[in-house]
Amino acid sequence: MAEKFEITDEMRTIIGVESAPWVHEVTTTSVRGFARGVGYTDLVYYDEPAAKAAGYRSLPCPPTYLGTPVFIPGECSDTFSGPKEGGPSLDHGLTNLLDGGTETEYLADICAGDTLTVTSKVSDLSTREGKSTGTMLIVTRETNVVNQDGALVAIQRGQAIFY
Repeated sequence: MAEKFEITDEMRTIIGVESAPWVHEVTTTSVRGFARGVGYTDLVYYDEPAAKAAGYRSLPCPPTYLGTPVFIPGECSDTFSGPKEGGPSLDHGLTNLLDGGTETEYLADICAGDTLTVTSKVSDLSTREGKSTGTMLIVTRETNVVNQDGALVAIQRGQAIFY
């Protein structure tokens, strides 16, 4: 538990620094697998004729699924499959972590057959006092998802809470 914790000027230097771009693929198999894994039963996620009848180009990505990162041995994080260097590191010294939630803003359909390029950056650092945790550091990360045509199709914002 952090009794006293302050965001330093050095920590603030990472705000806005974008990660290397990384490719995510959207395939019919990955859409079906994700939809099945989270329990969706709408046929648009499984059957291309049903998806096309509903106005999609192919099987649409279910909510929160933004493709599968392409894994390249030696270049990827073994944990998350994205680039090993996901952007600058934040040296805060806090040992505990909570997921603060994620929201996704969709700007266009994402469908099987799309190739997405993903970049992320820390967009904000803030602190908050917790009753049992002491001072918490809240790191907000913004991820931009661009399709093969160069269109921004989604923005995802998530928070990690360190204490």
